[in-house]
Parts: sequence; C-alpha cells; structure tokens
Amino acid sequence: MKTILIIEDNDIIRENVAEILELDNYNVLKASNGKMGIELAQQELPDLVLCDIMMSGIDGYGVLHVLNKDPATQSIPFIFLTSKSERHDFRVAMELGADDYITKPFGGNELLGAIQSRFRKMDMLKKKMTPDLQGLTELMNTLGNSKTLDELASESQVSPFKKKQLIYKIGSQPYYLYYILEGKVKTYRTHDDGKDLVVGLYSKGDFLGYTSLLEGGKNLENAEAMEDTELALIPKKDFEELINSSPDIARKFVSLLSKNVVEKENQLLGIAYNTLRMKVAEALLALQKKYHTNKNENYKIDISRDDLASIAGTAMESLVRTLSDFKKEALIDIKNGEIIITNITKLENLVR
Repeated sequence: MKTILIIEDNDIIRENVAEILELDNYNVLKASNGKMGIELAQQELPDLVLCDIMMSGIDGYGVLHVLNKDPATQSIPFIFLTSKSERHDFRVAMELGADDYITKPFGGNELLGAIQSRFRKMDMLKKKMTPDLQGLTELMNTLGNSKTLDELASESQVSPFKKKQLIYKIGSQPYYLYYILEGKVKTYRTHDDGKDLVVGLYSKGDFLGYTSLLEGGKNLENAEAMEDTELALIPKKDFEELINSSPDIARKFVSLLSKNVVEKENQLLGIAYNTLRMKVAEALLALQKKYHTNKNENYKIDISRDDLASIAGTAMESLVRTLSDFKKEALIDIKNGEIIITNITKLENLVR
C-alpha cells in the first residue's frame, strides 16, 4: 500500500482529500502546516506529497525547497494543490521542481488521475531500459514529452561517413548528438608517442557524443567510422531542450548511458594491469559482445589489426604474435583477414 502525505492548512479540504485517498486504498499522513509536513516527510518518507501553496509560516514553495535539498526526500513526487491558477504561479511551481499542479476546486477523479499518472511515471523510471533509441523513446512517451528522440532523429540531417572518416575531433566544439543508423564507430585518444587507444565502440542504435553535450565542454576524444556509416545529426539545441524539459528525462538519460563510463573504466584498468594475453582476449570478447549476440555461431571479427591493437592497448607486433598463439591453441581461426572465435569459453577463461 502506497503512502501519501497531505500538507494542507484548511481542515475541511485536508479531511476531504484524505477520505478520497483512503477510499482508493492509500495510506494517508496528514499535516496542517508546512513545518509539520516537512518533519513528517523526513520521518516517514511517503511515496508522494500533496501540498497546498498558501499556508502561514512555511508555504508550499518553502516545503518543496526544503525537501528538494534533502537527499532522502528529493526524489519523492510532489504535487501542489492550490487556488492559485495564474500561468506565472504554474511556472514557478514547475521551475522549483514540482511534478504536477492541481487547482482548487478539483474533483476526486482529477486528483486520483494525477496521482496514478505520477506513480506510473515513477515505475517507468525504475524500469530497466535499453540505452538506445527504443528505450529512450519508451521513457519519453511515458513521461508525456511532446517530442521524442526518434522524432528528432527522423527530422535531423542524415550524413554518410566513409570507412576511416573522422566524425569529430578531440578538442572541437560539440554541435550534435549523433545517432547511428547504420555502421560502426570507434572513439579514441592519441598518446604523445603517436599510439591510439580506443576508448569506445558504437554500432547501430547507439548514441554518440553525448558526454560533451551534457558537460558543456569540448569533445573529449576523436570519433571515426570503422566502416561505411550513416549518422543522424541531432542539433545540440534540440537535445538540450529535450533533456531540460523534465528533470526525470535528464536523470534517466544520464543513467541509461552511464554504463559506457563503467565499460571505459574497466577497459583502462585491464590495459594497465592485465597480461598481454588477457588484453588481447578481452579486446576480442569486447568486439564479440558489442557486435554479436548468437552464442551458437562462430564469431567473425572483421577489424583492422591497427584498430584491434588500439582496443587492446598493445603494440602491433605483440598483437600479431598473440593472435598467432591463440590460433595454435584453437581459440581462434584467421581467414582472409577475419578473426573467427572458435572457442569462446576458453577465451573467457583467460580473463577470469
């Protein structure tokens, strides 16, 4: 049973709202002023707060401000109940971080509908979704956003890139969020000694270039097409308007894509501490995981030795020697330049 806190200084309205909620099987907490409401919210951590704006002492805006500053309560959905119906009042409430705004007088169905809608959105935010266009579109449709990323992508310029063509350069200003329609892309950095280190692999359905847009800085790596590739170029302005339209969208967008940060950290740790054989095995497994899904087939990896050496973080000569050893051990086969993983179990055992 979900718990809802009502903060309302009008006794009649407070009791009427409580009755409506209890009849709909909610557990109800009641506070007659802002100070009591803040204390109850911090002690009981309700699933949702309904709060009047115009109250003596701490008003509704003050309650929301305090709850938003407390990590324990800042994620609790917050709905204002008020007789203030001017557009300016609504904008102030939304800018402070309110989730909804219901004007008095209101009916029971309107109140319950707003609460149920908010709970549905919260459930969606907790749901695990894929970090691609489909997952983000599902999220934004549920949050009621007026324009979704698939619409932005479909309306955006589509640009083809040839194999080995640079998409953007480290240190340059970011102007687009890139969505891969077809092809494969790598991001890499170049060491002072001239060696490249691949820090990210992307394929159809992935977003690219979002880190610099979110941070408001310059591009942190180079991006290059690994094969003939088509990208949808979503303008920076459209992307910023989208994530700024809702704190929920911004938080979930970062959450969906943050897994790439963990992958990069693991890759760099492996390069720093793994043996040569482990580095090459991990690079092959990373490519298999990224571009293949069927565990019943032989994995064919069509990639230049330069790129593979960059992913593994090793010299070309060391890579070639290790691949030759793997072939002798029947872990891989090499035909027409393609690497075929023939025993993924043994390859996985090398990195455990």
